[in-house]
Amino acid sequence: MSNLPEGVKEFWEYIQLEKNYSVHTIREYESDLAEFIAFLTREGISSPKDIEYRDARLYVTELYNKKLKRTTISRKISAIRSFYKFGNRQYGWKEDAFRSLFHPKKEERLPHFFYEEELAKLFETVEGDDFLSIRNRAILELLYATGMRVSELTGLTLRDVDVRIQVVKVMGKGRKERYIPYGQFAHDALERYLEHSRPKLMKNASHQQVFVNQKGDPLTDRGVRYILNELMKKCSLQTKIYPHMLRHTFATHLLNNGADMRTVQELLGHSHLSSTQVYTHVTKDHLRATYLQSHPRA
Repeated sequence: MSNLPEGVKEFWEYIQLEKNYSVHTIREYESDLAEFIAFLTREGISSPKDIEYRDARLYVTELYNKKLKRTTISRKISAIRSFYKFGNRQYGWKEDAFRSLFHPKKEERLPHFFYEEELAKLFETVEGDDFLSIRNRAILELLYATGMRVSELTGLTLRDVDVRIQVVKVMGKGRKERYIPYGQFAHDALERYLEHSRPKLMKNASHQQVFVNQKGDPLTDRGVRYILNELMKKCSLQTKIYPHMLRHTFATHLLNNGADMRTVQELLGHSHLSSTQVYTHVTKDHLRATYLQSHPRA
């Protein structure tokens, strides 16, 4: 955006450097704020600090009139609230205009995950001995073994991986570090990739990122999404994959097999237990389905 109003450039730097938001989240926030600033311009409001409650209500009314999803409206309000919270802390702006607004309730939506049989079919697509298959297996194994976000995976450096004790150090949201153990399957796949595949893919490149593309450059979030979509095309599953499905699968399988919720919360890097509790609904559905299928008098 050119001719940025006061505070916007500093806000971008804040969410990138201090909050460590993912590229996807930053892109959404940028789009949401650009739309909001265009509204301010139309309404003749010269600075974000001059907005009043009635202006905020008018803006949200416009969003509803566009027939946007409740989740989209909720995200846009959250983005603007974050911007004003930052402005209040940095410049003393009033932040009550958007803080007092009604936040649309999100639709109840359970996270999608793979059943173990489905996951086995997905892993069958990366059984080759070529450099890319070896890399793709390491990606798949590590995402499922740790439940890390894709942005955390692409941010991994060689210093973050301790193959001796099978632990990775992850930089999560808000620049919070956490350590996640991983099992033997992920260990074998990762060690094979680091010893045989990565050096060949790197060619003349020189950097510390663990996962690289065919040119030896660091793999991006979009690159991982592309890889996963290509793997789904190779297997017989009809479901659509997105990277967070492996994170959902990680959490669901742990809880299904007896892990306590606090441990899963810690492994996922959730700040609040309520974010982890959504998986209990998934596991209850799974338990009920298994019961109905297996019990003689169900």
